[in-house]
Amino acid sequence: MSKLLAGKNTILYGGAGSIGAAVAHVFAREGATVFLAGRTREPLQALAEEIAAQGGAARFAVLDALDEQAVENHAREVVEQAGSIDVSFNLTSRGDVQGTPLLEMTLEDFMAPVATGMRSNFITARACARAMVSQGSGVILTITSGSGAVLKPSPQFSMGGTGPADAAIESFLHYLAAEVGASGVRVVGLWTAGVFYPDLMAPLSMLEKGPTVEQLADAAAFVASDRGSGITGSIVNVSSGVSAH
Repeated sequence: MSKLLAGKNTILYGGAGSIGAAVAHVFAREGATVFLAGRTREPLQALAEEIAAQGGAARFAVLDALDEQAVENHAREVVEQAGSIDVSFNLTSRGDVQGTPLLEMTLEDFMAPVATGMRSNFITARACARAMVSQGSGVILTITSGSGAVLKPSPQFSMGGTGPADAAIESFLHYLAAEVGASGVRVVGLWTAGVFYPDLMAPLSMLEKGPTVEQLADAAAFVASDRGSGITGSIVNVSSGVSAH
C-alpha cells in the first residue's frame, strides 16, 4: 500500500513540541518531507536527525510563529527549495492558563491563548495559503480541544481562555476554508484533549479510554492526504468522545 503523504512537503509549526514531534514522526513515516519550525534549535535539530536516521526526510528552521516576516520568509524558502507547500499544521503552544476561576484570573492570563493562538494561526495559515492558492492545492491543519463548542462547561475545570481561543480559531478556520476552497485548498481542524494523560481522560470519554497522541497523528496524516480530499471547513473529532456536542 502506498504511503499516505508520499511526495508531500509539510511544514509543522511547533514541530519539535510534545505533539509536534509525534506528528512529525508519523508524517515522515507516511512519506512526507517534514519541515520543522520552532523557536529552539536543539530539539528541532535532534528531531530532524532522528527522523533522518529512521529513513525519513526532515529539515528544520528556527523561527517564531508569532513573527509575521519570519514566517513569510520561511514559507517562501520552502517553496523555493522544495517546489511546494502541500500541508501546513500549526501545533504551537498558546500559553493557556487553567485551574484558576475566571473571577480570580488576570486579564493577561485570560487573553494569552486567544491573542497568541489567533496570531500564530493567522500568520502561518495566511503564509502557507498564499503559496497553496498559487499552486492550486494544499491542506491547512490546526488543533483545538473542542472547548469552544461546549455549551455548559464544568466550573471544576476552570479552563480560562481556552474555550474562547478554540472558538476563535475554529471560526477563522471556517472563514479561511470558504475563501480558499475554490482554489483547491482545504482547511481542517482536529479536536483532541489530554493526549498524554489517557488514563486521566478515560472517565470523560465515550470510549472509556482517553485519546492518544498516536491517534491524533494518524488522523492528521489521513486528513492531510489525498484520501481525505473531501474534508474541509470542518472539525475532525479525535478525542475519543471527550469533546462532543
